[in-house]
Order: sequence, then C-alpha cells, then structure tokens
Amino acid sequence: MSKIQRHVPEYLQISTAIRERIERGDLAPGEEVPSVRAIAAEWEVSAATAQRVLGALRDAGLVETRPGRSSVVRHPTAGGPRQRFETMSRTGRIYAPGEYARIVSAEVVEAPEQVRDALSLGTRQAIRRVRVRYNASDEPVSASTSWFDADLIDVAPALLVADRITMGTPAYIASTTGRVLRSASDRYTARAATSEDAAALGCKLGEPVMAAENIIYDQNELPVEFGESVVLAGRWSSYYSYQF
Repeated sequence: MSKIQRHVPEYLQISTAIRERIERGDLAPGEEVPSVRAIAAEWEVSAATAQRVLGALRDAGLVETRPGRSSVVRHPTAGGPRQRFETMSRTGRIYAPGEYARIVSAEVVEAPEQVRDALSLGTRQAIRRVRVRYNASDEPVSASTSWFDADLIDVAPALLVADRITMGTPAYIASTTGRVLRSASDRYTARAATSEDAAALGCKLGEPVMAAENIIYDQNELPVEFGESVVLAGRWSSYYSYQF
C-alpha cells in the first residue's frame, strides 16, 4: 500500500507517482491506468480524490478515457523544449516510450539573424541539425532544428553527421567540450504551417501549428544551442502542476 505525505495535496502526489510510471514505461501507451477504485484502495483516499487524480492526468495529456472503457495511457505526443529537458533530467531519455527520431540533415550554413543573436556568433557560421520525431505508429509528431556554433566541429564532429548521437547531445557536448548544459529559456507562439513544416509533418500548408524557440546555456551561462520546434495542432506540448 502506497503512503501519502500529508504536507502535499493527495491528488498531486498520486498523479505524480502515476506520471512517473508512465514516463519510465511501466505503463505503456494503450495500457489501462489504475481505476478510481484501485487508486482509492492503494492510496487509502476517497473516490473524489481518485477522480481528481485521473482528471489531473487527463489535463496533463497523459491519459484519455475512451467510451465504454477505463482510462488508458495516451500514445506519446510531441513535447515542447521544456518538457523534453525535464524528461531527460528525470529519466535519462529525451523521448517517451515508443517514440523515436530521425536526423534529416546536418550541415554548416550561414546563420539567420535570430540564430546569430541567440548564440552570439557574429559573422561565424552555424551547424544546423534537423530532426523529425515519430510516435509508435510511425506518425510524425514534431519537427525541430538545432543550431550550434560551427567552431564546435573540431572538438564535436558528430554534430555534423546526419545520425543520432546515441549518448545524447547534452552528454556528447559535455564530454567533448566540457560545457555542461544547465539551464534553458523557451518561448512559444501559434502560427500557420510553412512549406517546410508541411513537408516534415505531412500537414497542409497554412494549417495551425505551435512553434517554439529555446536557448540552452552551459554552466557559465553561455549559450550552447538554439532550438526551433513545431508541433501539430491538437497535441499537448506542455503540462504544469502547481499549488495555490
């Protein structure tokens, strides 16, 4: 029987515990999550609290209730930069179970103005890595572009190879440059899909999408990576739990 800590709201403790099971892969996409009765029995809480737990998981985009069936784990959807960073920190993985990514291209290019400003490049070129993320049904769920200072090529040549870095980009950068990724800032906007978005995600030109930009900083608060990502409409990209 699981124990409740009385200084934290009961529903929040329980929903966090179930979310961690989902992120570890203990509860797979399509698998039933504990019912109201099971939650109430395991945690010794009321049915109303158990209902609130499932509601919090649905609000987080982790669980869905299908007609005539109990609540099940949703198939993975695209997360925003913050969610990916938090998942990596908690689990050591950047993608949810069942998800995978393909590196579409990796090249040195002239950096657009926003990339030059974000990475303080001046007149230097940039490494541009384009990635498309897929769910367990092989459907594209997001596309992202990572930008790095081209001066990193000499010490981190794998950034210029169109293939996954198996140890993870943060660990690779830390091992080759000594720069440990410590913090990030994100911003989001809704916009119409461009021709590049349509080609990567299989959506229509002009279809609504959620776009994000993020800058990742090292232990000295210097920018290491500028990222751009696009998520199709109707897919949760962020979730937050907080107390009043």
